[in-house]
Amino acid sequence: MLRIAIQAKGRLNEDTMSLLNDAGIEVAPAKRKLVAKASGFPIEVLYLRDDDIPQAVHIGVADAGIVGLNEVAEREMKLHEVMRLGFGHCRISLAVPKAVDYTGLEWFRGKCVATSYPNILSRFFYEQGIDADIYEIAGSVEIAPAVGLADAIFDIVSSGGTLIQNGLKEVEQVFHSEAVLVATPGLSSSKLEEVEKLKFRFTSITSSRGYKYVLMNLPRQQVDAAVKLIPGMRSPTILPLADPDWCSLHTVLGEDVLWEKIEQLKALGAEGILVLNLENMIV
Repeated sequence: MLRIAIQAKGRLNEDTMSLLNDAGIEVAPAKRKLVAKASGFPIEVLYLRDDDIPQAVHIGVADAGIVGLNEVAEREMKLHEVMRLGFGHCRISLAVPKAVDYTGLEWFRGKCVATSYPNILSRFFYEQGIDADIYEIAGSVEIAPAVGLADAIFDIVSSGGTLIQNGLKEVEQVFHSEAVLVATPGLSSSKLEEVEKLKFRFTSITSSRGYKYVLMNLPRQQVDAAVKLIPGMRSPTILPLADPDWCSLHTVLGEDVLWEKIEQLKALGAEGILVLNLENMIV
């Protein structure tokens, strides 16, 4: 049985639980439990703090884990990155007080920067040739300049609202993160097989994001023109209708072009257009 570590609570927990559920895996919520059995797939879930997940996977306490890429990079542990999951997007950025006349990275030379990610920041400053003091702090990093603990901060940014509330401005985006599925290096072949099965399920879900299933009735004489507009995964599915002059066309369209394509298809005479959500897409 595969053991997978996930965040017990926090920004990734809800999305992770949703992903598992969409993959047909039902898991009891944490509720003070450390380990929970799952149904629908041979795994058990280990609930941990996000910053403990990389180590748990590294030493084999868990065979796999779902965690932010930022935590993996900060812990500097060699883990097998199985796949990126497409949620939990954020960035870790340098921010300074609004009043500062920021002219570039040289501003940080000799300054003190507060952060919960000293290793990522140290590597960045080293690569950029910046000699700065790094002050490690856990939690509420954004208040450090206001109380005199540091000149600037290096912290997670999602919308930027927290920076604004604390009189700061984002000046350098250093690290971009998202949730990743990682595994312990050197897993047995049987557990590697289970990890690949899990990846297969997750991929079918992440592949469907941003797409819609579209079906419509179309004059048969317009099929060639419609196919040029919407090639589909390989090509659209064309099905006959009782009326020999009409057919049913089925395809998958990206949300970014959905309405443009629908307007073009309507201009060709398409009718009865249905747009459906995709839950899974196996490619």
